[in-house]
Amino acid sequence: MRKKIILASLLLVLFSFLSVTAASAAEPIPDINIDIGGQDSGQPGTTSLSIILLITVISVAPALLMLMTSFTRIVIVLGFVRTSLGTQQMPPNQVLVGLALFLTLFIMAPTFATMNETALQPYLKGDLSQSEALQKAQEPIKTFMFSHTREKDLLLFMKYTKMEKPSNYQEIPLTVMVPAFAISELKTAFQMGFMLFIPFLIIDIVVSSTLMAMGMMMLPPVMISLPFKILLFVLVDGWYLVVKSLLLSFNT
Repeated sequence: MRKKIILASLLLVLFSFLSVTAASAAEPIPDINIDIGGQDSGQPGTTSLSIILLITVISVAPALLMLMTSFTRIVIVLGFVRTSLGTQQMPPNQVLVGLALFLTLFIMAPTFATMNETALQPYLKGDLSQSEALQKAQEPIKTFMFSHTREKDLLLFMKYTKMEKPSNYQEIPLTVMVPAFAISELKTAFQMGFMLFIPFLIIDIVVSSTLMAMGMMMLPPVMISLPFKILLFVLVDGWYLVVKSLLLSFNT
């Protein structure tokens, strides 16, 4: 059951990536058939160009995953936790990115489920055309991004493109919604990171002042404050509080 859920989530992410490409193109994505030893029925180079375009879409898929989901906020906040603790490479990058990916799948599960029900499954059954399915797939992801995007950021890109004020957020193109959502997530993540720094900064100040008063100038304050910061983080169950704050931040 878990394998089916993960596979469906990956398919939905790829489906959303293709929707961004199709939204910027006038024609639907062409079907690609590879015949060994056959001849190209279309114009010379058409199939090769289509394959290159498809590979390009797949190569930018990680960037789209980071900018269209909750991944950006989560991975930045987890990075701030490690920096504020001063543990350098602990936890390692692989652990932080892996945790951010699974938290992203957990938070985005309702959105992916809606995309699966309204777009992917009807398209696989043949009830929707490619353009209709791509349009349906955009609606849930736009709803998620709009709910966490500041109006100020949306107006910035709307004014730059000189587009008219839409009647609802579903009429806002992804080329405007995605960067506005990204910079909104950056601001929220840095606000949460600032709050994480305060208690550890107080510990550093206390330790540094104590060492100065004792005349121990040659002893680095980081060596003394690091165990206290780790102890404080463990005693208050820091990882639980950080993950809980991230989950609650996406419920507002």
